[in-house]
Amino acid sequence: MADNKLYEILGVSRTASESEIKRNYHKLAKEYHPDKNPAAGDRFKEISYAYEVLSDPKKRQTYDKFGLKGLQEGGLGGGFPPEDFLGHFFSDIFGMGGGGRGRGRARGEDTIHPLKVSLEDMYVGKTAKLQLSKNVICGPCKGVGGKPGSVVCCRDCHGQGIKVSYQQIGPSMTRQFQTRCPTCQGQGETINDKDKCSKCKGKKVLNEIKILEVHVEKGMKENQKIFFRGEGDQQPDTQPGDVIIVLQQKSHDVFKRTGDDLLMEREISLTEALCGFEFVVKHLDGRDLLVRHLPGEVIKPGDLKGIQGEGMPQYKNPFEKGNLYIKFDVTFPENNFALEEQLQNLESILPPRPAFVMPTGEDVEEVNMMEYTASERSRGREEAYASDDEENMHTGPGVQCAHQ
Repeated sequence: MADNKLYEILGVSRTASESEIKRNYHKLAKEYHPDKNPAAGDRFKEISYAYEVLSDPKKRQTYDKFGLKGLQEGGLGGGFPPEDFLGHFFSDIFGMGGGGRGRGRARGEDTIHPLKVSLEDMYVGKTAKLQLSKNVICGPCKGVGGKPGSVVCCRDCHGQGIKVSYQQIGPSMTRQFQTRCPTCQGQGETINDKDKCSKCKGKKVLNEIKILEVHVEKGMKENQKIFFRGEGDQQPDTQPGDVIIVLQQKSHDVFKRTGDDLLMEREISLTEALCGFEFVVKHLDGRDLLVRHLPGEVIKPGDLKGIQGEGMPQYKNPFEKGNLYIKFDVTFPENNFALEEQLQNLESILPPRPAFVMPTGEDVEEVNMMEYTASERSRGREEAYASDDEENMHTGPGVQCAHQ
């Protein structure tokens, strides 16, 4: 009578297809995995062992003919140790071996591309096209590099891809170092020139130009990343890495960004600061914002005024926006900008000066003010230091008085 135990464990018939066996295995493995069902450890091992046999065409054929006894005698050694069951489960479900990545496919490196975008792009959104050069698996040879069976293990490095050398550095002392095998160029395998793929010349991959559409969404920020999963360089037996676009914001002539807020600076005259003003700001989406300030509300140098809701849109919530802040600088008129009569009229309008009382006595001395530039201030410091050095030359610790 045929041995159907392994088929029964997976709940499939002897005529089940590979996809049906794999589908039932995944379903049962998730149900009886020890992390989810700690009491079903033995059941999980049976499921994993059954799948290990039935998913391999040669082992399945041996089992169909000779049953479990035939498998044990045919080289399976009486079954797999418990740690291999867990390793197989993680390898099929998550693409990695139990306790590590040894049994799963290695993952290639990510490819990082910077993308310069303007503040306008981050405000209104933009779709940019990026031309990407990447390696893809050669189609004609399917990533083998040559004819079927033409790939052989490198004899010089024994498939390791590296060669170990020794260097004498002293009496009874040697240094060991590793270098890439020059025969196989670190691949661990070689292909005869006559057997190499005519398309990729044995390299297993071809270079391809691909156009990626990068969607810059409203509210995205400096250094924000946009991922294209699995679009990295392809290599045989390797899971492709990701292409990662990193946004780099260009500087703007008017606005500076702080989080979701915008900041701009505006220079106004003394007349505007005292008597009011109005001006237009061209916003990032092309709108003209009319900014007005009423007469009599004095603007002082360094004042900061805010306009609510005119900052940057929030990422993933573009209908909510930060604020726009305007920092004012007041430009004062040049000297002698008005006649004495005009100044008297101006003084009559402005708040009165504070009262001044002239001091009396012989110690009162009148002085004149002058313009003091940065170069003069620096020169004054140098003269002061020079004066200190001259005094130290006469009174420093190196000069001592002789005592009788």
